[in-house]
Amino acid sequence: MLKGRKIIVGISGGIAAYKVCNLVRLFKKAGAEVRVIMTPSAVQFVSPLTLSVLSQNPVIINMFPEGDLSKSETVNAGTWHISNGMWADMFVLAPATANTMAKINAGISDNFLLSSVLAARCPVVLVPTMDEDMYKNKATQRNLSALKKDGYVVLDPVVGELASGLYGMGKMPEPEEIYAFVEEQFYEKDLAGEKILITAGPTRQPVDAVRYISNYSSGKMGFELARAACLRGAEVTLITGPTSLKTDDRVKRIDVETSEEMFDAVKKNVQGKKLVIMSAAVSDFRPKKVAENKLKKEQTGKNYSLELEKTTDILAYLGKNKKGYKLYGFALETDNGVENAKSKMKNKKLDLVVLNNPKVKGAGFGTDTNVATLIDRTSVIELPIMQKSELSNKILDRYKK
Repeated sequence: MLKGRKIIVGISGGIAAYKVCNLVRLFKKAGAEVRVIMTPSAVQFVSPLTLSVLSQNPVIINMFPEGDLSKSETVNAGTWHISNGMWADMFVLAPATANTMAKINAGISDNFLLSSVLAARCPVVLVPTMDEDMYKNKATQRNLSALKKDGYVVLDPVVGELASGLYGMGKMPEPEEIYAFVEEQFYEKDLAGEKILITAGPTRQPVDAVRYISNYSSGKMGFELARAACLRGAEVTLITGPTSLKTDDRVKRIDVETSEEMFDAVKKNVQGKKLVIMSAAVSDFRPKKVAENKLKKEQTGKNYSLELEKTTDILAYLGKNKKGYKLYGFALETDNGVENAKSKMKNKKLDLVVLNNPKVKGAGFGTDTNVATLIDRTSVIELPIMQKSELSNKILDRYKK
């Protein structure tokens, strides 16, 4: 969702300024264009050169030219605050100190950052960061209240260890949280009112008390689908196998382990859904017998054969019993991909198949990217390598057509 977006990152003089390096990196990784503006005091906390390298753009500090710009890693600009205001899709001010917010509220523009905020035509996100007493001060709260009424978007601070050594409210959220908040501002709520069921991750089929059969699925694709659907306003239920990934608090998450548990959870939660996306890598087989205790080498002899039986085909069940919902499935193929995916779509009565090949560079398990082909009854759309977050929105876009 941030690919091609133009983002200004403003940094005022607070100790948390060093964390913004990672925020800039996250924006760039997502494909955004980033320009950084710093107050003169902010350079005491983080190097402009570091931010220039990360953003791949000169860092702007002073309003008026000083020295030989050809030998500087920063830029001093006269009226660039006006052109920046027209250029940006989003302005993120982090950390936003009490002093800077007070000046914005009063309309003061005595440095380049403040002038740029006043000239911005895009939404401005403020991330207040300061000691708890400063944050709770009535003057700060009045300024925050006024700024919100004026249309500024505020990401509240969190409770944590502060620069003073005290523990309390005022800590800047981690860069990942700021990134997620900013990304959400770009989403339209075009799936508001839609109820969506998504499965993700691997399943584990026990062999004995300590061993199991599983696969390499990380769950990243399904979790990105759940996140994207949630940000677009949908009511999302996510059924996931074992994974350490986190979900948005707005997502109804159901954790399972075996394919049987996933099947039961799907049957209990599919009613009333408008879209079901089966991205989980469900085990096709399970041990016919599960040992109650750990199997010892001495018990099994030199060779040991494990007898397997098929698990329930959840996707086939959903296709056969489809009532009122669209059904999307994934196909992981190494040979004859399109042909096999079309056969799967027909046999399991799918509305869309997402085909990928784990042998293709940038695709497969555990990666942040994927290379997919979207196949429905009338079209085959080959997509280039992209972040799984971007692919998630491409898949959800098909539902809206």
